[in-house]
Amino acid sequence: INLMIPFFKSILSLVKFKNLNSNDFSFFIKMEVIKYQQEEIDEVKLYKDLGGALPTINSLNDLINELHVIFESNSVNVELIHYVMQSYKSKPIEWKKYAKFDRYRYTRNLVDNGNGKYNLMILCWGEGHGSAIHDHANSHCFMKMLDGSLEEIRFAWPEKEGEKLKEIRRTRLATNDVCYINDSMGLHRMENPSHVDGAISLHLYCPPYDKCTVFNQNTGQTSTSTVTFWSMYGKKRNKNLEEISTPEDN
Repeated sequence: INLMIPFFKSILSLVKFKNLNSNDFSFFIKMEVIKYQQEEIDEVKLYKDLGGALPTINSLNDLINELHVIFESNSVNVELIHYVMQSYKSKPIEWKKYAKFDRYRYTRNLVDNGNGKYNLMILCWGEGHGSAIHDHANSHCFMKMLDGSLEEIRFAWPEKEGEKLKEIRRTRLATNDVCYINDSMGLHRMENPSHVDGAISLHLYCPPYDKCTVFNQNTGQTSTSTVTFWSMYGKKRNKNLEEISTPEDN
């Protein structure tokens, strides 16, 4: 699958998933040290690119069905994925069966496996829960807030071994906000800043991955984390599998 990626919002560049390499992204990292702005979609251009029709998303099922249509192609437009993720307005009655919390860490709950081309999942964050600093294993990550608020802390890739990671921006995401990241844009950590309320987010990863690299902020030291699901399609996984998995979060 190829993915159409908007580098500077107005330029679309075709990039193959398997050819992505963090070493190729040093030029782009420097461009990312900017004040965050919510990604804007040129709907007029997108409308024309799609032949005069934009998909209508009124429910979570509409979103899933449209994603299946989008990923039938070997070339996928990032702006179109962003558009359909943004078009869906959070309705708890539609996703609450997937929202399963754990007392000690955030959880990943699989909603749809995208016929092996992507994973759509709901992440549930208890009060104060957060992820480790991590990459995305040459995948592309779209995230939409369904409830509550999360903070994204983004870091530049370390330029040398043993170097402390440099924070380049912080972003507060509220309900229905959508953001996007791939390895060209740096590393990040997600956290629920509230010590009172939980948070729930919808994530799409394409292609799917089961391992990623996590980073120590002070030393840049890396380790490999295995990514697992707390539940699948609304049903909790085997307890023994949960206990032996190594979380990449705190």
